[in-house]
Amino acid sequence: MGFDKNFTTRRDLLKATSGLILGLEAGQSITADVRRETNKSRADYMNETSLHYQTLSYVSDSIASGDLNAVDVTELMLERIKAVEPKLHSYYAVNVDMALEAALAADGARDSGRALGALHGVPIAVKDLCHKRGTQTTAGHSFRKHIISDYDATVVARLEAAGAVILGKLATTEGAMVGYEREFAVPRNPWGDLDRWPGVSSGGSGVATAAGLCFGSLGTDTGGSIRFPSAVNGVVGLKPTWGRVSRYGVLDLAPTLDHIGPITRSVEDAARMLSVIAGHDSKDPTSLFAEVSDYSQFIGRDVAGLRIGWDEGFVKADIEPYVFSAVLAAVEKLAELGAEIVEVDIPERSEEEANAWTILASAEAAAVHSTTFPSRASEYGEYFRFFLESGRQVTGVELAKAIFDRRNASGRVAPVFDQIDLLVLPTLATESFRYDAEDAYGGYNEKNNTLAGVPIEWLGRSQR
Repeated sequence: MGFDKNFTTRRDLLKATSGLILGLEAGQSITADVRRETNKSRADYMNETSLHYQTLSYVSDSIASGDLNAVDVTELMLERIKAVEPKLHSYYAVNVDMALEAALAADGARDSGRALGALHGVPIAVKDLCHKRGTQTTAGHSFRKHIISDYDATVVARLEAAGAVILGKLATTEGAMVGYEREFAVPRNPWGDLDRWPGVSSGGSGVATAAGLCFGSLGTDTGGSIRFPSAVNGVVGLKPTWGRVSRYGVLDLAPTLDHIGPITRSVEDAARMLSVIAGHDSKDPTSLFAEVSDYSQFIGRDVAGLRIGWDEGFVKADIEPYVFSAVLAAVEKLAELGAEIVEVDIPERSEEEANAWTILASAEAAAVHSTTFPSRASEYGEYFRFFLESGRQVTGVELAKAIFDRRNASGRVAPVFDQIDLLVLPTLATESFRYDAEDAYGGYNEKNNTLAGVPIEWLGRSQR
């Protein structure tokens, strides 16, 4: 799917894609400067313009067939990162030697006839919450910048077992919340003039995937951190069921709310990555025992008979008309293809239920950081320091009530799914807003009514 190089607005993107992005030419202002054809070196495949924008599945299959080499593709991606990354700030660390060594091993395994994994030789990247042996894992904290991991997170081990080449660690807000610590650059949304919000907290994952700096990435989601960056960067994000993917070796924000999932440029790529990282892990007792399928086998199947839940009133409430039109167009297309549209009523949350997330997340985060906060409070950034302080002030009674409210909200919504296979909802109420990245280092700005640069009113509309 191509777009005019003279980018207009994110509204046009929403209209064009109807929320179902299958391919893209991301980062018009960036690619105008650095777009080039790849060097032709193997069976015409390296001739293809913008190979860095190809899907993970395409690259994996081409490496498996021998039409591409993992080393060639990895070198291409490293060169692109070198050219584009200074403008986008999506990586906290690029592991050149490790990546090239892994790519060389992937080519050697293929050439010697050894079994190929689903991601064999494909360069991807992971959010800088995921431990990878021999690399820094900061979680956006300045006091972790010199800590080198001595083991692999389960998701990293599974990606590498499937043949993936890990390019490096992607930018995250401090502690995976909303604001950044000043020693880290803020990622730039590659669309338009680099002045659009890139999403949090997996902003680096969304930006790098959209801009063709990796073929897929890992993000985490506690309250929107896969979904927001995917939406505003025009890519596919999947927040799996809690426990479907092991959290072992991934630094926590709020353990009962944290999820790890893929960010990609196609639905098929997300399915392929999820099949690799999902499954029970003895190192994570909260991981599910449920069987893991090859999710990509479902790609391309007929949607006839699929029951899709639709609550027009809920979807339409307090969102921009162009967002509603895009979602409605997608629903109408699915109906045209044979899906059954089932009208449902989504229960509204009470004010207490809406507030429960903040109480739970802040209290859990305070527990996670109890060994370094408040003893090292001065080493935290403004926003996350405020968040942890609020979590330490939560009383036992308030926490218990929040747990009750969470259970009640889940219990009231669950019956909606008894009659449907899936529910269609917009990710965000509006297009991505313009903001000053400098504000991302701050806390609450009373004058602008923003939180680390994010308008409070915008957050409220997008977190119903």
